[in-house]
Amino acid sequence: MASHSTEEPFPFHGLLPKKETGSSSFLTRFPEYDGRGVLIAILDTGVDPGAPGMQVTTEGKPKVVDIIDTTGSGDVNMSTVVEPKDGTVVGLSGRTLKIPSSWVNPSGKYHIGIKNGFDFFPKALKERMQKERKEKMWDPGHRAAQAEVSRKLEEFDQSFPNPSQMEKLLKEELQAQVELLATLEKKYSDPGPVYDCVLWHDGITWRAVVDTTENGDLAACTILSSYRERQEYATLGDAEMLNYSVNIYDEGNTLCIVTSGGAHGTHVASIAAGHFPDEPERNGVAPGAQILAVKIGDTRLSTMETGTGLIRAMIEVINYKCDLVNYSYGEATHWPNSGRICEVINEAVQKHNVLFVSSAGNNGPCLSTVGCPGGTTSSVIGVGAYVTPDMMVAEYSLREKLPPNQYTWSSRGPSTDGALGVSISAPGGAIASVPNWTLRGTQLMNGTSMSSPNACGGIALVLSGLKQNGIRPSVPAVRRALENTALKVDDIEVFAQGHGIIQVDKAFDYLMQHAPLPTSNLGFTISVGSHRGIYLRDLVQVGTPFDHSVGIEPVFPENTENSVRISLQLHLALTCNASWVHCPSHLELMNQCRHVNVRVDPQGLREGLHYTEVCGYDTTAPNAGPLFRVPITVIIPMKVPNGHGPEISFTDVHFKPGQIRRHFITVPQGASWAEITLTSQSGDVSSKFVLHAVHLVKQRAYRANEFYKFSSLLEKGSLTEAFPVLPGRTVEICVARWWASLGDVTINYTISFHGLMTTPSSLHIHASEGISSFEVTSPLRYEDISPSVTLKNWVQPLRPTSAKTKALGARDVLPNNRQLYEIVLTYTFHQPKSGEVTPSCPLLCELLYESEFDSQLWMLFDQNKRLLGSGDAYPHQYSLKLEKGDYTVRLQVRHEQASELERLKDLPFIVSHRMSNTLSLDVYETHRAALLSKKKANSLTLSPGACQPFYITALPDEKIPKGTGPGCYLTGSLAVSKTEYGKKADIVPVVYHLISPPNKAKNGGKEKEKETEKEKDVKEEFSEALRDLKIQWMTKLDNNALYDELKENFSTYLPLHVQRLHQLDSEKERLKRLADIAAAADVVVSHIDQTALAVYLSMKTDPRPDAATIKSDMEKQKSSLLDALCRKGCALADQLLQAPQEEGGASAGGGVGGGARAVGSSDEDSQDVAKTLTDTFWEVQKWADLTDSKVLSFSYKHALVNKMYGRALKYASKIVEDRPSKDNWKNCAQLMRSLEWMHCANFTENWLPIMYPSEYTPF
Repeated sequence: MASHSTEEPFPFHGLLPKKETGSSSFLTRFPEYDGRGVLIAILDTGVDPGAPGMQVTTEGKPKVVDIIDTTGSGDVNMSTVVEPKDGTVVGLSGRTLKIPSSWVNPSGKYHIGIKNGFDFFPKALKERMQKERKEKMWDPGHRAAQAEVSRKLEEFDQSFPNPSQMEKLLKEELQAQVELLATLEKKYSDPGPVYDCVLWHDGITWRAVVDTTENGDLAACTILSSYRERQEYATLGDAEMLNYSVNIYDEGNTLCIVTSGGAHGTHVASIAAGHFPDEPERNGVAPGAQILAVKIGDTRLSTMETGTGLIRAMIEVINYKCDLVNYSYGEATHWPNSGRICEVINEAVQKHNVLFVSSAGNNGPCLSTVGCPGGTTSSVIGVGAYVTPDMMVAEYSLREKLPPNQYTWSSRGPSTDGALGVSISAPGGAIASVPNWTLRGTQLMNGTSMSSPNACGGIALVLSGLKQNGIRPSVPAVRRALENTALKVDDIEVFAQGHGIIQVDKAFDYLMQHAPLPTSNLGFTISVGSHRGIYLRDLVQVGTPFDHSVGIEPVFPENTENSVRISLQLHLALTCNASWVHCPSHLELMNQCRHVNVRVDPQGLREGLHYTEVCGYDTTAPNAGPLFRVPITVIIPMKVPNGHGPEISFTDVHFKPGQIRRHFITVPQGASWAEITLTSQSGDVSSKFVLHAVHLVKQRAYRANEFYKFSSLLEKGSLTEAFPVLPGRTVEICVARWWASLGDVTINYTISFHGLMTTPSSLHIHASEGISSFEVTSPLRYEDISPSVTLKNWVQPLRPTSAKTKALGARDVLPNNRQLYEIVLTYTFHQPKSGEVTPSCPLLCELLYESEFDSQLWMLFDQNKRLLGSGDAYPHQYSLKLEKGDYTVRLQVRHEQASELERLKDLPFIVSHRMSNTLSLDVYETHRAALLSKKKANSLTLSPGACQPFYITALPDEKIPKGTGPGCYLTGSLAVSKTEYGKKADIVPVVYHLISPPNKAKNGGKEKEKETEKEKDVKEEFSEALRDLKIQWMTKLDNNALYDELKENFSTYLPLHVQRLHQLDSEKERLKRLADIAAAADVVVSHIDQTALAVYLSMKTDPRPDAATIKSDMEKQKSSLLDALCRKGCALADQLLQAPQEEGGASAGGGVGGGARAVGSSDEDSQDVAKTLTDTFWEVQKWADLTDSKVLSFSYKHALVNKMYGRALKYASKIVEDRPSKDNWKNCAQLMRSLEWMHCANFTENWLPIMYPSEYTPF
C-alpha cells in the first residue's frame, strides 16, 4: 500500500504548468516582462469579466478591454422607437415598463426590443435553470392547485351522491380541472426568462437596460453602455450568475447582449493571462497582458464557430491592433491553406503583424489529423498538447508519475500538402478559472485548446520583454525563435510535438541576440508545386526516385522600404541529414522566388515512417539556426501477403502507457473492409486502447475516411472492430495505448481484409425502371452474403421564393473600406407529419474554413416567425423535430463581392425528412423472379473471384411517403455482407428517385350515372344560378335588401336562411344584433325536419337507389342545424356576458367574470335568455359532442356564462389546438388567472412573445 505524507506540499505548479515552458524562470529573471503592454485577442466562446483572475492586470489596468460577440447570436432588433406616456412605455413583451425620471434622454425617444434568455444562456446553464425554475416557479403552485381540486372533487362526491343534471355539470367542471392540471404538467415546457430591452441616447452616448426584473421595474435594473467605454457589466439574477455586457450598433437599432456561450473561453483566457494579486501561484502565464474577448462561438449552433464570427473577429483584432490571437477552435478541412476565412487570417498576420496562435486539434493519434486553421494554415502557429509528470499528479490524480508524453488525442502532422502541421507543443491541460454561472471557480479541462493559450501566454511574455527593450519583431522572426529554441522531447515523434516544447526564456534570448541580423524580420514561403512540403505515402509514389522543384521566396514585413528589398543578398547553405534526400549545398537568394531541385529516393527504405528536413542557413550567421525548413515525409507502406484470406498478425507486442504503434498498409485490391482483433496476454492489467484508422484522399478531409474507437481491453480479454477501407490505397492503422493507462501490457493483434465489390459502387434507382440491378463480386475469400436495401430518409429539394442582396453594416467592413455583402434566400416547405428533418445547402455544406464564401447560416421558422433552429456548414449536427405544418427557411450567405452572391439567387436547398419507418426494397437473384415478385434472394456464399447479379423491384406506390413530389428522392443503403462486421463496415449508398404518383380516376372510377329525371328548363336554371349568386353576395353587403327580396320567392330555401344567419353573425356591429342572430338561427332550425334527420341518422344502411344524394343532403342539414344552434348559443351567451366579444370566442377579455345580465335588459329578460341558453346547450348535445370542432366556441362560451372556468379552459385549449393564435392563447392565460392558477398563466404569457415574434430573428 502506498504511503503518502500529509506534509508533502501540494504540487500547485502542476495545476497550470509554467515550469516546463520556461515561463516561471523567465518571470523570475524579468518580473516586469509579465505580459504588460501586450494585448491578446481570445477568439472563443466569450470571457466572463466576473470570473476569478479576470479583473485587473499586474499594473492595475482593466484585464478585459472589450467583450464583443461577433456571431450575431446576442443581437436584439431595437428598431421599434417609442415615446413614453405618463412615464411608461409598453414593451414588446406586453409588459408596462416604468421609465425612471432620473434617466437623461434629450430626444425623449426610446428604442425597444425583446430577447428570450434561453436564446443566449449557455447550454449547461439553460439545463440548470430549467430544473431550478420548475422546482421554484412551477411545482409548488401546481401541487397546491392539484391538491385543492382533488379535495373539492372528493367533497362534491360526498355532498351529491345522486347528482342532478346541473350538478353533473359542476362535477364535470371539477373533473376538467383535474384533467387540465395533469395535461399542463405533462406538457410543461419552460419558455425561460423573457427580457424587455430599452435603449436611448443620453446626449453623450448610447445607454441600454435589460429588464432583468421581468416586471417592468426599470429603476431596479442596471444601466450599461457599450463595454469598451467603461468596462461595465451586470449579472442576470442570483440564481443564474450569468454576467453580461452590451454593445450598441446601427445608431441604436441593434443591441448585442454579450454573455459567455460556454466555460471554454474563460478557461482559455485564464491560462493565457489570469491575474490573482493575492494568490500569484494561480496566475496565468502572462498575468500582465490585457485581453480582447471575442465570442466567435454562436450560441444558436451550440457554440460552433461561424465564418461571420471569425471574419468580424479579425476585423476587431486589426482595429484594436492586437499583438496576439489565441484561437482554441478548429475543424478538419478538405484542402489546406485556402478559403475566405484563412485569407482574412493571413491578411491580419502578414499586413498587420498579428501573431495567430491556434490549437492543432484533438483528433490524433493518426498522422495528418491536424485541424484548420491551427495545423493547415501557413500564417498560424499550431500548438500540440503535451502532458508532464507534475500535471499527472496535480490535475489528474494519477497513482504514479509517468514519463512526459504527448496526449494520445493530440492531432498529428503533417498537413496533407506536406507542411509539418504542428509548430510547437505546450502543456495541454490546466485547472483554471471558469465563468460564475458554472457555480465553480475553477475546472480541469484538457485539449490542444489548453496548450494553445499556454503557448500564447508564453509568447506574450516574450513580446512584453521585447517591447520594453524597444524591439518590435515580425511574426516570422518570433515563429523562427520559437521553433529554433523549442525543447525536443525524446520518444515523441516530430509530427506530434512539432519542433518541441516552447521555451520562453530561450526564445526571448534568441530574439534579443539576433535582432540586429538583416534576416531577423524576414519570412520565407516554401512551395513544392501547389504544396508546402514533400509528402509521399502511396505505393506508386515511393517506388522510384523523384525530383521535386522546391521554391523558396523571401517575404518582407508590410511597408518595408524598396531599398531594403533591393539590397537583399542572402548566401544560404542547404543541409539535410538523410541519405535518401539529395539537395544542392548552397543557394544565393535575392528578392524573388528561386527554385532548387530536391531528389527523394525512397528505394531501400524500411517499411514505415521517415521524416527529414532540408534546412536553409544564413552562412553569415549559422548559429541562428535554420531560416527555413522544407519538410519531407516518406511512408513506405507494408504489403499484405497474398493468399486466401489476406491478413497480418502481430504477436507479443509490448505497450507502455501512451505508446503508439502505427502500421501503414497498402490495402489489397478487392478489399472493402478490415477487421482488427486485439487479444490481451496480460492477466493482471486491463487497459484502454485507441484504435484509429485514416485514409487520405485528395480534396477530402481525413474525417471523410476515418475510423476511431476508444476501447477497454480487459485482462486476458479480446475485442474486434471493423472499418471500411479503400482498395489499392495506403491506410494508416494506429493501435495506441491511452496516455493515462498505468502498467505495461502485452497484446496480440490481427488485421484481416475482406472484400465484396458492388457494381455500381453507389446505387441510383429510378422508380420508372421497375427493376434495377447490381452485381456483387468476392475478390479475396469466401464471403457469406445476404443483400438488403433499406431507405431511411426522403429528401425534398427547394428553390428560393425570394433572394435579396444588400451591403452589411459597420461591423462588416474589412481594412481599406472593403464592405461585405449578404444575400438572404427564403425557402418554404410543408411538413406533412411530425418528424425529424435535416436542412442543408448542398453547394456549401461541409465547407467552413476552406469555403470561398465568407459564411453561411440558415434559420428555420414556423409560420408565426418563431425561430426553431439554425445550422451552418455541417448539417448532420443540426437536425430538428418538427410538427406538421408550414415552415420557412432563411439562408444568409456573405461575401466581399456582391456579384458572387448574385450568382446564388436560385440556389437549391434541401430538407431531408427521416421516415418514421424504414422502407425495404425487395431483392431477387434472377430477373424472372423479380418480374413475377416470387422467391426473394436468400443468403449465399460467394467463392473467391465469384460474381452474382441481383435485381431490385420498385417500391409500391402506397409505400411512398406522404408529401413527396417530383424532384424528391429517398436515400438509404445497401448492405451486402451477412456477417455482423461486414454489415457495419461495408455499406453502399442508395438513392431512389421518385416519379409522379399514379393518376387516380375521378368519381372513384365510376362515371356519373345520367340523371333519369328530365333536365331542368334553362330559365329555371338561370333563376337558381341568380338566386345562389345573390345569396353568396349577402355577407359582403351590409343591408337586408337582398334577404328581404329573396325571402319572398324562396322562403323555404334553407341555404338562404343559413347565409342570413352568417351575415348577421359576422357584422362589425354584431354585439348590437345578438337578439337578431338568435332569431335568425331559430328560422334556420325551423326549416329543418329534425325528426326526419334523427330517423335518417339512426339508419345503419340505406338501400334506396339515390342513397348517396340523400346522404349528402342529410349531412348538409345536420351541419346547418348544428351551426345554427351554436351561433344562437354564442349570441345568447354574449348577451349575458356583457363584454365585447369577437366571433368565435377568441378573447374572454375582462368579461370572464361578468354577471349574467343581458345587454340593456331587466333581470327577467336575463333569466329568459339564460333559460334559452340552457335549452340550446342540451339541444346541441343531441347532435354532437361538446368537443366537436364546430361546437367548441359555443361550449366555451356556455361554460364562461356559468363561471365554469375549468370547462371553459378545456374548450379554449381545444380551440388553441385547432386554431393556434396569440388571442386564443391570451384567452387561455386569462382563464388560468380566473382559476387562480397564476403559475400556469405566467408561463403561458411568457410563451406569447416567443411564439409570436413581430420580426424574424436577425442573422
